Amino acid sequence: MNILGIDWGEKRIGLAFADALNVAVPIEPAVQKKLKDRLAHIESILKERSIEAIVIGYPLNMDGSVGFKAKEVDAFIEKIEKRFHLPVHRMDERLSSHYVEEGLKRFKKKVDPKSGSIDSRAACIILQDYLANP
Repeated sequence: MNILGIDWGEKRIGLAFADALNVAVPIEPAVQKKLKDRLAHIESILKERSIEAIVIGYPLNMDGSVGFKAKEVDAFIEKIEKRFHLPVHRMDERLSSHYVEEGLKRFKKKVDPKSGSIDSRAACIILQDYLANP
């Protein structure tokens, strides 16, 4: 099954891909200025890669409760469910971006945060977690 992983953000949407091998890889993020353009980018990936399901990072509070950011993701999920008609699975994403940033520091790699690279790497962690714990 081809699955798209998403790390949602107001300005950037990190994206990752996994196929039948169940290995998540980061792909080009959606960094366009307007949400409609970011959604068009996602739509093109859905078609190109024959995506059958979406896994989106769900930003629970550290105590496991649903907070403001999770509610924003719920609103985004509504939009993508209506537009793309694909199953969407929520996956706890607590600290995924932190893990990516720490890994980059450990290897002394500098990445422009505006590039969306960190977001796509976070989407990769989210998707790989889902694949390991569906």
